Parts: sequence; structure tokens; C-alpha cells
Amino acid sequence: MATETIDTVAVLGAGSMGHGIAEVFAIGGCDVRLRDVEEELVDDGYEQMRWSLEKLAEKGLIDESAETVLDRVSTTTDVGEAVRDVDLVVEAAPENMDLKRDIFGELDELAPADAILASNTSSLSVTEISEATDRPERVVGMHFFNPPVKMDLVEVVYGDHTSDETAETVHEFAESVGKTPIYVRKDVNGFVVNNVLVPFMEEAAWMLSTEDVDIRAADAAMVFRRGYPMGPFELADYTGIDIGYHARKEAGREVPPVWEEKVSAGHNGKKSGRGYYVYDEDAADDGEAVTGADYEHGQGEGFDTLRIEARMINEAAKLVGNDVAKPEAIDVGMRLGGGLPEGTCRTADKLGLDVVHEKLVDLHEETGADRYEPAEYLEELVEAGHTGEKAGQGFYDYSHGGPYHYVDHAVDDDGVLRVTFQRTERLNSFNADMLDEIHRLLREADPEEVACVVFEGAGDRAFSAGADLTAFPTAEPKDMMDADEVFETLYEFERPTIAKIDGYCLGAGFELALACDMRVATEDATFGTPEIDLGVIPGGGGTQRLVRLVGEVRTKELILRGDHVDAETAADWGIINRAVPEEEFEATVEEYVSDLVNGPPVAQKVAKKVINEGQDASLDAALSMESQGFGVLVSTDDMLEGVSAFKNDREPEFEGR
Repeated sequence: MATETIDTVAVLGAGSMGHGIAEVFAIGGCDVRLRDVEEELVDDGYEQMRWSLEKLAEKGLIDESAETVLDRVSTTTDVGEAVRDVDLVVEAAPENMDLKRDIFGELDELAPADAILASNTSSLSVTEISEATDRPERVVGMHFFNPPVKMDLVEVVYGDHTSDETAETVHEFAESVGKTPIYVRKDVNGFVVNNVLVPFMEEAAWMLSTEDVDIRAADAAMVFRRGYPMGPFELADYTGIDIGYHARKEAGREVPPVWEEKVSAGHNGKKSGRGYYVYDEDAADDGEAVTGADYEHGQGEGFDTLRIEARMINEAAKLVGNDVAKPEAIDVGMRLGGGLPEGTCRTADKLGLDVVHEKLVDLHEETGADRYEPAEYLEELVEAGHTGEKAGQGFYDYSHGGPYHYVDHAVDDDGVLRVTFQRTERLNSFNADMLDEIHRLLREADPEEVACVVFEGAGDRAFSAGADLTAFPTAEPKDMMDADEVFETLYEFERPTIAKIDGYCLGAGFELALACDMRVATEDATFGTPEIDLGVIPGGGGTQRLVRLVGEVRTKELILRGDHVDAETAADWGIINRAVPEEEFEATVEEYVSDLVNGPPVAQKVAKKVINEGQDASLDAALSMESQGFGVLVSTDDMLEGVSAFKNDREPEFEGR
């Protein structure tokens, strides 16, 4: 179905979410009208945008000046003026249903008949909002995460009446302004991310209320044993205990007693100076220390992490079973919107759905609490023997190695395998799954069909910032050593490989680039091996491939100091082939690609093998390899084609024979 074009957008509400959403649209090239009820609110939102854009420009994170982006933004307090002739309206008013229905009723009268009306609500019913209009099929949820400029995720939420065309248009538009949208195909309270993430904090609160668990032990266990970026109590303090409390209350759900106590006392978390931890002297009791979230490694032994994760997985199973969202959408949502190192459905398949189901059944029998009742879809999977990765089927199908969560790839018509690292929320840093996907992709790639391989990082901040530090506490030593096997497979791949580098290229990302045959970078790229600052050394061939490129002196400087070098220095030292301005980057890479695609495949394969293996041999042995390779090539059809093309002053057409 063809989707509509969105060029002009009105954002209603100039608060932190509203002006942030307007900024996203303006950076994306849209004409934006920012509206609020008072001039002071509009002016403040506009100035917040100016401040943010100037910071982004200073850091080189936007392609235009702050003023150029701001020139696309106009402000007003008049709703009619704001929505006149727009393609899309995004409402970002406070979370009050009566208020939102009033706004949408007014929009229905004032906005163009073909305009899409979207709400940034994080929990209210899109269906109920849409029914305040005579065009409910053109009303959709467009839920951004805070702060919108930094958070990549957008939940595109269907109301009961939302048309596919409306949702698809908004989904496509979100992508066009640099965001990653996921579909929420049914209007359920909490949508996707909040439904799965809130139990992370809620279940810990229930455990504290009923069993008096140690707060620091819980946080330490979930961070250092399970790899979450924050513990459940720390995260609740960070997001606001009152937020989860009121959302659960409004949804008619039972809340943990400790939430009642905290909110009644005004201990709402970091913003109030006190929550589960104490952050401000004014909020501390007499003699009480201000510690913040001061849990440490080793404090979490014995804490029941499965109880928390089982709750989260059960909520994910409800969403999948009720056709609210697909496992892929849930996992993208939890990574980008929840900050998790991996998606909850993927975690479930690793743990084993039978293990999760058994835990829920035991808790349900023990407590009688409805929140532990296993989802029907979870029970269906377990009964069918689809218990996860080890069984070959769980939320995902692993019969052919499993899906690619972190690596996008496609072979184009010229035989170029283009590989994109898709982990922008972690600067494309590598975890064990991502390395496995790269390895699997290279093993499965057919050299007869692939002319060359190009690796790049998604986003504009990093090729890859290295290994994911959150994976270190939970990884087995073998997992961290697997990187060398992956990069060796890349180094030995038959076809030429190119690292297309923009932004950070550090640690394991740098080592992957070193394993490629050629490296082309923007002038803004940064290179380095910071592992020494973590008390380790490069473990993916970095010490050996780097010394062969730049020699002992510069290798020791990079590795022992853990310092970074810019692209110009990297080019001068011979680490990369070229460092070019941003505007020349794509064309330069494509020049390399064109030469490789049109080159003689057999000769390229032999040349790569001789060069790679010759480095580890004596000069005599290496020269012998070269001579043997030459002897093989002089009898090929490609050689005859090359000579014929040279004599006739035409471009050769090699066929790899």
C-alpha cells in the first residue's frame, strides 16, 4: 500500500516531550509548527530547542547549523494557525484523557481533512482518544521516549479504528526522521515497552514488600549477574516511583505496598532527593548518609533473578499471543526504549521457556497472585516443546541458526554483500550474539555469489565502539575469546572486504576493521585500542595485525597508552587506506567497491591468500607462494580476457574462470 508524504508537522505542547519531538522533526527536514497555550511556554520550548541544537552542532551530530534547523520551526499559541495545511499533528499534552479528547475534538474541526492526528500518549487509550473525532481511522499513537532527540524508539500504536495506511505512513515517516519505529497492533494499556519493563521494577518492589529482600543485593544481581544497565530499584528511582505507581493505579492493577509507602512519603526517587536510595542531604534523616545507588559487584549472590525475568517474559508472551506485537518488535523496543542489552524474547529463549514456565507456576501456586499466571501463549510454546534456543524453537526459530538481531545484510545486484551493524543504542558495540551473527553470516556467504563485502555501522556516531562492557560481568571467558575466531574467519574470507568507517572505531570494532582487506574512513572517524584501561589487552588479533601494519613502536604506543588517534593520523600511519571528507565518503567507498566488483575474482582470491600467508613465512617461502600463484593464474580464462581487453583498449569482463 502506498503511503502518504509528510512534510509539514504541527506539535501541540512545548514541554520537554513536545519541544523534543519538534526538534526531531526539524532535524529531519520538516517544516514544524510548535504550539502551546501560553506564549511563555512556547518561547521556553523554542529556547530549549535552540540550546539542544547548538550542543548537537558543536558535537558534529547534525549536518546543518542550529539556526538552519530552527529556521524550519515557527511558534504560535493559536491552534488553528498551528494546524493549517499540515500533513501530521502530534499531540504532546499532559496524560489526561479528558484533555486529550478535547484537543482531538478541536483538531477534527481545524486540521485538514486528510491530516493524520497522532498522540504521544504513553499509556492512554488511542481508541478512546480517536473517538473524539469523526476520523478515527486517521488517528494513531506515536509514542516517543524521553528525551526524543536521543532515544531512537517510536511506538506506532493502532487504535481499534486506525487504518493500516495511517499506521504505515507514520511508521515510514518515523524512519525518515531517523527513528526506529515498532508496531503496536492493538490498543493495550502500556503498549509494548512499559508492559514488559515495568514488571522489572514492580516485581522487585513486591519482593521487598513481602520478603524484605536487600535492595543493593537485587540491584547488584540484575546488573552484575544478568547484565542489565541498572538494577530495578535504581531504575525506579531514576524514572520516578510515582510514575509506575500512578500508571498501575490508573490501569486498575494492584501495586506493591512499598510503592504506596514511598509515594505517600514523597520519596519518589532521584528527583525528590530520596527513593530507595538517598540522593540529597535535605531528604536524608538525621545521621543518614547520602550514598546514591552504591551497590557493588558481589553483593547480588543468592538473589532470585529468575523471578523478575519470568514476570517480564510472561508479559512479552501475552503481547505476542494476543497479536499486539511480534517478538522482533518487542526486542527492538526493549533494547531501544528500555535500554536492555538484549531483547526480552531473546533472553527467554536463552533461559529456556520451560524454566520460565515452571517458575511462574510455582509462584502462582505459592501466592495465588494473578500476575504469576502463565500466559496462554507461553503454555502453548512449552506444550509444543518449543522451549527456546536449545530446542531449536522458542519465540524464535533456530533451525537455521536463528534470526539476525544485530546485523542487517543483503547482497545487491553486483554481488556486493553489505553488512550493517544495527546496535546504535550501544554505539554498535559487540556482544556475543552480534559476533555470532557476523560469524554465521560469513560462514554462510557463498564466495561464488559474493564479489566483495562492505561492513559499516548504523547511525552516524560509530562504526563500532568495541565490545559491550555490560557483557563482561556475565560472559564466560570462552565467549570473550570467540572474537578472535570471528575475525580470523573474516581475515581469511575468500572475497575482498572493506571496512566503511564513520565515527568511533575502537576496541573490538577496530580489530574487526583490521581484519578487513581495506579501510576507508571519514575525516571525523576515531581509532583506538582502549582495552588497557580496563586491565586487559585486545583479544581479537589487534596486537598482531596492528604490528604488521604499523610496526612495533606505533603498536605499543596505541595499545599501552590506550589512546585514540584521528583519521588523518591513522592514514599517515598506514592503519587505513583513505581518510576523506564526509561529503566524499560514499563516492570514495563506491570507487573501491566498483574496482573490486569488476576485478578478476580468481586473481583477487589468489592475491589475498598469498599476501596473508606470506606475512608469516620466510621471504623465500613467500616468494615461492607468489610464483606458484602467478603460475596458476596465467592459465585462466580471466587472464586471457585481461590481455585481450588490454590489446583492444576496452574494459575487461571477468567471469571468475
